[in-house]
Amino acid sequence: MKRLLEIPEYVEDVKRVASLDLPWNKLHGKAILITGGTGLIGSFLIDVLMEANLGCTILLFGRSEDKAEARFTEYWNAGWIRFVKWDATLATLPMIDGTVDYVLHLASNTHPVAYATDPIGTITANVIALNNLLELAAAKKCSRFLFASSNEIYGENRGDVELFDEKYCGYIDCNTLRAGYPESKRCGEALCQAYIRQKGLDCVIARLTRTYGPTILPTDTKAISQFFNNALKGQDIVLKSEGNQYYSYQYVADSVSGLLTVLLRGESGEAYNIADVSGDITLRDLAGLISERAGRKVVFDLPSAVESAGFSKATKARLDGGKLKSLGWRPAYDVCHGVELNYRILRKVHCGG
Repeated sequence: MKRLLEIPEYVEDVKRVASLDLPWNKLHGKAILITGGTGLIGSFLIDVLMEANLGCTILLFGRSEDKAEARFTEYWNAGWIRFVKWDATLATLPMIDGTVDYVLHLASNTHPVAYATDPIGTITANVIALNNLLELAAAKKCSRFLFASSNEIYGENRGDVELFDEKYCGYIDCNTLRAGYPESKRCGEALCQAYIRQKGLDCVIARLTRTYGPTILPTDTKAISQFFNNALKGQDIVLKSEGNQYYSYQYVADSVSGLLTVLLRGESGEAYNIADVSGDITLRDLAGLISERAGRKVVFDLPSAVESAGFSKATKARLDGGKLKSLGWRPAYDVCHGVELNYRILRKVHCGG
């Protein structure tokens, strides 16, 4: 198995994001606390920060130092990453000495099986752990706090709009197991507003849409992740519904460039959708795109009880990215090119070509 930083296409994307016209000077020499740093979004972000050569220190909060070292071997001993053992689902924070200039809370359960099997941890990471991190940021007088929220806060489309802007609010049945994720993200956003008002903390909110990329974790049970897993194993793509769901998707490099735009250019207190209509596609068509590249077909199968309990009930969730574009952000990939690149990189990582 090859490492991602041995794949030219991946390295090229990291370099491209690291060279974007952003006010990188804000991060020079700073201490940046990142949770979820070994995840889909966080690991690409850290690769970008290391490539940008900002002289910043990453305080990497995570559960496994061995996992973190294995992921960031290329610069683990350079002194730029300081690992701090912490489990977001348990919430309690360790003591942190020294300066913390920025906090990015990316850690969260973000896939169906986790929602169904660890509903308490899903909520605590988005509320209790977030509160502790906000308290730390306020005590350290951080320059900025970024909370990674989700497209799921919009709930179900009421049928009155095509695209969700940042003021939209759809329906969520809060008295269900599955509501733990979107409702805790909503509460998390409100908690950020409370710290802005009560403690003067500078906070921004990045609402990430369904993100995919070669940094996906093998334990991820989202539909698109399973599609790629099937394809890489030479299996047919398994669709566990009719596939009529119409969602916004984003390739990881574009999600991270959007997140950095929010961090460095966003206005305190504001939420920004990280999405573009070029990434919108039905689940059935998405399965078809991936199956074509793998030379397989799409088959249908009933989900298990655990899978079904974790599935989103939203059938149409397309995001309006206009507010983020007003800050200068533009995606580099539409869904066809993003899927093609992701499959090509993953083939090199897992299959050698």
